[in-house]
Amino acid sequence: MSRERELADRLEAVLADVDDLSFDQLQQALANGATSRPASDKVLAQVRRAVEKAERLLRQLDDGSSGGGDDA
Repeated sequence: MSRERELADRLEAVLADVDDLSFDQLQQALANGATSRPASDKVLAQVRRAVEKAERLLRQLDDGSSGGGDDA
């Protein structure tokens, strides 16, 4: 298994952890009587998108189809 794929797999596990954390915080907010999403939910959504993007890019590297064209 390539290092890129191994790291992408680890990031996939991190995504599951972020999802669990987000769900736990939503449940806690509801239990505390909140009527709207907690502010942290927006940050966790940003974290999820960033990790998801990193995972996708690593898988592209592993497939040999990095696209892009940026050499810098």
